[in-house]
Amino acid sequence: MSSYLSWLAPRRNRLILCAVLVAAPIATALGVPLPYTVLQPGISVNTLGSYQGTQVITITGHPTRQTDGQLRMTTIAATLPDYSPRLPEIVSAWGDPNRAVVPRDSVYPSGQSVSQANQVNQQAMQQSQESATTAALGFLGLSSSQVHVDLKLADVGGPSAGLMFTLGIIDELNGNGSGKQGAAGDLTGGSVVAGTGEIDDTGNVGAVGGVSLKTKAAARDGATVFLVPRGECSDAEVDTPKGLRLVPVTTLDQAVKALEALQSGDAAAVPAC
Repeated sequence: MSSYLSWLAPRRNRLILCAVLVAAPIATALGVPLPYTVLQPGISVNTLGSYQGTQVITITGHPTRQTDGQLRMTTIAATLPDYSPRLPEIVSAWGDPNRAVVPRDSVYPSGQSVSQANQVNQQAMQQSQESATTAALGFLGLSSSQVHVDLKLADVGGPSAGLMFTLGIIDELNGNGSGKQGAAGDLTGGSVVAGTGEIDDTGNVGAVGGVSLKTKAAARDGATVFLVPRGECSDAEVDTPKGLRLVPVTTLDQAVKALEALQSGDAAAVPAC
C-alpha cells in the first residue's frame, strides 16, 4: 500500500503541474489587453432635422423649403484608442454580425490619444462640411457670397457624412427641382433615405469604410434606401438588412439622379450593387 501511495503522490503532482502549465497561458490570454478595436452600428442622424436640439443645416440668404422625407447620415461606434479589449470580448464580437473586430492601428494611428483622435476626427468633419457646402452650391449654380450654410453635428467626427450633408443642402434649397412642396418636391419623395460617403468640392463621392455596419444603423432607423460609394458595394452586401435597397454612386450627380429615378418609379435607371 505504501509503495502504491509513494507512486501515486508523484503522479498526482505531475498531473497538477500539467494542468497549471496549460491553464496559465489561457488565464493570461483572457486577461491581457489586445491591440484591437471593436466596432458596431452607431447613430444615424437626419440631416434635414435636428440633433441634440440643434438644427443640422441652417441656411440664410436664400429661400428654403419644408421637407417631409429624411436624409440620414450613418456612423459606426468604435471603442476608444486608449481601450484594449480582452480575449473574451473579441471572441464574442467575432461571433456577432452586428459587431466587427479590426486592428486598432487601422482605426487610430499608433500612439494616438483620445484627444488627438477627437481632434483629427473633428478636422475631418469640418473639411467634410465645407466640401459639402461647396459641392451643393456648385450643383445648384449658387454663390457662397449670397447663400450661407451652417452645418452642426455635435459629437460626430470624420468625413463620411459628406454626401448626406450635400443632399440635405440641395433638398432644403431646391428639392427635386419641381417646385412642389412637401414630399412631392423632396429628393427623397418623402421616404427615409440613408447613406455614407466622403465628398469633395466637385461632387466626387469617396469610400469611407464600415459600410456593413452602417447599413444596419440605417435599417434600424427606418431607411429603405442606402446610398453607398460604388467601390464599397461588396462590403455593403455583407449581411444587408432585409428591405434595404443598396444604391451605388460615385458622384453627387449620380446620387441625385438615382433619387429622382426612385421617386418616379423608373427602376431601370436606378443603379444596383
